[in-house]
Amino acid sequence: MVVGEIAQEKEIVVIGGGPGGYTAAIRAAQLGKDVLLIEQKKLGGICLHEGCIPSKAFVHTAKQANAWEHLTEIGYKFEMKKFDFATFLAYKEKLISQLRMGIESLCKANKIEVMYGSASFISANKIGIENGHHYEVVNFEQAIIATGTKAGSHKVSANYQLNSRELFQVDTIPEQLLLVGSDYIILEAAFAYSLLGTKVSIILEENNDFSFDQDILKELKRQLKKRKISLYPNAKSLHFSENEFGVDCTFTNHKDETVMIHSNAIYIEEEAKGNTNELGLERMGLAIDNNGFIVCDRIGKTNMDHIFAIGDVSGGPFLAAKAIKQGKAVAEIIAGGKSEIDLTWMPEVVHSVPPIAYVGFSEEQAKAAGYLVKIGRYQLSGSGFSVVTGNRDGFAKVVVDEETNRILGTHIIGEGAIELISTAVIGGEMVARDEDFLFPTYPHPSMNEAILEAMEDTLGLSIHQAPKRMGRKEKVVRNS
Repeated sequence: MVVGEIAQEKEIVVIGGGPGGYTAAIRAAQLGKDVLLIEQKKLGGICLHEGCIPSKAFVHTAKQANAWEHLTEIGYKFEMKKFDFATFLAYKEKLISQLRMGIESLCKANKIEVMYGSASFISANKIGIENGHHYEVVNFEQAIIATGTKAGSHKVSANYQLNSRELFQVDTIPEQLLLVGSDYIILEAAFAYSLLGTKVSIILEENNDFSFDQDILKELKRQLKKRKISLYPNAKSLHFSENEFGVDCTFTNHKDETVMIHSNAIYIEEEAKGNTNELGLERMGLAIDNNGFIVCDRIGKTNMDHIFAIGDVSGGPFLAAKAIKQGKAVAEIIAGGKSEIDLTWMPEVVHSVPPIAYVGFSEEQAKAAGYLVKIGRYQLSGSGFSVVTGNRDGFAKVVVDEETNRILGTHIIGEGAIELISTAVIGGEMVARDEDFLFPTYPHPSMNEAILEAMEDTLGLSIHQAPKRMGRKEKVVRNS
């Protein structure tokens, strides 16, 4: 090992080059700080190379199989409907390479020094970076830890079980895929693989279900059935056995019947743990919990005032959007600003087919919190633009406080949901009332009108759907 003779001096070191880490580094540099960004492998981190981008590229590609029928309907002629998986793999690698080079260019343009290797704290203000036989020591004033998570999985097969990073990185499409769990990864994989011809089964273990508003959940299960994705709820006593052809899973279903499913590949929802084992945090007494997550306050400050944690390593929710928001805010705080982090109106999305996006209270959560609510819904099949594009499945739903007319939550399932949800996020942050959505003029024809029509529906005034027989209101006892 070659050790640097003189330790470098840096104002800020950022450990981890994923979305949260490189965002924090860039924002700190923009604000005049001398920044060192340390990444173990490649800039972009797990999100770019093994997680978010590969999975969304996979889903996007599979989703195009859903367009054949509509393209034929509007006049396109195809001699052969064929998907070449090898071409997709080359496209994915090209995409990832382009995005990684973009991040590298941004770091260079912002005069951020990047070091590659494994980082470990030597003391409260000193860190070591090891890369093969090379070892550097850096003194710093403040540090931002953005090392993400590692997955802990229940291992049932040595040869056929995929982890979350392998699930969208296969070399060949399996004939059968078994998914056990209820997170967004399960749903994205289910729809994508199904569209590519895989027979997909989902097992929900006893007392487990997808955590959506009940109307969204009902439509989701209809879409699963439409795609011929087998769903087994309230399964008990799961037993797995591996053979030369794959994995057999035997369980008791909700009717107390014994069921066996064969699969060529299996994914079981993983438990996330903080990726902190190799950071040497014990040397300086930085607090972590039993699952390896760094303990910090709402702005990311740890029990040591000059060290911050952002993104997945600080605990759930495990969303890149959270990491990016925290990265900017922490860098601004370190630079002397008064930024804060409030995740109340952080949207959650699922790149299923059709996609799902939501923010704020579900109808059930709002009632449980003591609100008197009114509900508005709008079926996308009533939208002229949905009919034009062939994307008629789904609806938009709004949850409104009856007493103040304040928006409590928005839930959308349907093409365009992920883009549309930003309108609801901004409305929520601005403490919008129904009139703030009812008054503006919306582009026509467009998917945007779904939110307007859903809001009008709370008053029984939606133009492009049949009138309600009566408003969906329910009085509840308000919590004291």
